[in-house]
Formats: sequence, structure tokens, C-alpha cells
Amino acid sequence: MTASGLPMTVPSPGLPARVRIHEVGPRDGLQNEQGTVPTEVKAEFIRRLADAGLDTVEATSFVHPKWVPQLADAEALFPQVRELGVRLPVLVPNERGLDRALALGAREVAVFASATESFAKANLNRTVDESLAMFEPVVTRAKAEGVSVRGYLSMCFGDPWQGPVPVEQVVGVCRRLADMGCDELSLGDTIGVATPGHVKALLAALGAAGIPASSLAVHFHDTYGQALANTYAALEHGVTTVDASAGGLGGCPYARSATGNLATEDLVWMLHGLGIQTGVDLGRLTATSVWLAERLGRPSPSRTVRALSHKE
Repeated sequence: MTASGLPMTVPSPGLPARVRIHEVGPRDGLQNEQGTVPTEVKAEFIRRLADAGLDTVEATSFVHPKWVPQLADAEALFPQVRELGVRLPVLVPNERGLDRALALGAREVAVFASATESFAKANLNRTVDESLAMFEPVVTRAKAEGVSVRGYLSMCFGDPWQGPVPVEQVVGVCRRLADMGCDELSLGDTIGVATPGHVKALLAALGAAGIPASSLAVHFHDTYGQALANTYAALEHGVTTVDASAGGLGGCPYARSATGNLATEDLVWMLHGLGIQTGVDLGRLTATSVWLAERLGRPSPSRTVRALSHKE
């Protein structure tokens, strides 16, 4: 670490010059909190993330409050942040959720699919085919409105019920989401079991199926400490969009073994050390996670946040 609290920059050949960080803390992170975080705190969290240089901040989810009560304030929250000048995608589970999002002026939405039958049943109470059939009119309508659509695909590497997930199975569902009209696909390692070789194999198979790295994002959990290694493998393959959660917030409420998302600060530390541009001010981002941790009543699990916030 240098005196400035930043890593020494040593570029590695063959990696992207810039990476777009898709910040998921306000949605994926806070949806797993035991208690309800006040709307004003959520809005300030999003403002601080934008001020730290994150240009894509997933704001909330327009899912029925019964299923995710922590995000029941979507209608109250979104108008408070929609003029920030950054990309503010929101999750929409169905056409009703899309209606709510469009009514508030959302210009980017996401649907949340599963690569496995077991997780589709647990998360959506539908088969994979039934869930894709539910998403198709959502994607079609959103695209007709000029709204971009991200397709999240969970359980791309392993499933707590069925175990390892065949690469071909994941490619098949990705192909269907792409054909449906999704502009970007986010590959989720929902229970954190992926390893770099597995990541490269999946990305290569997707490329062979006509889905280029330029249309992909990666979303790793750090259950076995592999999130950064897996991210590096994806960068080597040409992926330039990486999902992360400020302070390492969140996990998956339907996957008991999953720990938190890849911490944005840990990702930024690695990327900046590699000379990869992100536009993120690591000091401001760390301060934001410390600020939120104080309001949540527990320290951030991010190693970088802990190291920088305790540095004298």
C-alpha cells in the first residue's frame, strides 16, 4: 500500500483498460437485512455511491412487498434519487413490477432468472420454462418503451439442491434470455462455488454460442474466497462489467450457504492495482461503507474497508 492508501499500479497485459462496476448494494445488499432500513438512509446511500464515482447503482426492486419487505418503499425511494445523473437500474419480477417502475420514470430494468429448476421453484415458484414465459412480455414491453433490460441468471456454477450445474444448461438459458431481447446478461455465482477454470469454460461456451463477452457481466459471491480470482479470470476473457456490493453487503435469501457479494472496495483495490480505470474514488467509497455500517450496527465484511478505515 502506498502512503496515499492506494495500491501500487502494476498493469497486467491483456486486461481491459476500463471496467464498469455495476453496484448492487442498495438492492441486492439491503434486501437481505433482517430489519428495515429507513428510506432516507437508502437514498443517502445511493447519493454517496454516486458521489464516489459509481455510474451504475441498482436502486431497488419493484417486487411485491410480501416477498421482499425490505424493499417495500420502492415508490418512495426512486423519486428521491432518479435525478442523480447516474444509471439507476431496478429489478422487476413481472409486468406489474414493470408498470410500477415505468410510472416512476425508470429507464433500466432487470429480470431475475434461474439456470436450475430447483432454484426457479424456490425463488419464483415456477419452472425455468414458466419463469422465462413470465419474463418475455416484460422484456418485450420494456424494449418497446426504449428501456434497456438486464437478465440476471442465478445458479450459473452450482446449486444448493442439485450441486454442480452443467455448462450447457447455463448456456441454453442464456441463449433464451438473449433471444428474448435482454441487452446484458449477468452470470450469478449465487452460492459462491465457482473457480477460475469453471468461469473460463462457461465464458468460452457462451462465446461459441454467439453470446460475446461484451454483452456479459459477472456476479460473484465470496463464500469460498474465490470472487476476486473468478473476476480476474473473467477480465482475461474480455468481460468489462462486474457486479459488486459496497462493503460486501448481501447474499441470497434463498441460498443458505451463500455469504456476501464481492465487496466493491475489494474489487476497486484490485482493479486500480492493475491500472484498470473505474472512475471510482476508493476513499469516498470506503467512507460510504463505514457510514452505512454504523447505521446497520455492524462492521463491514470488506477487507479493504477494514484495512483503510483502520489505517492511521
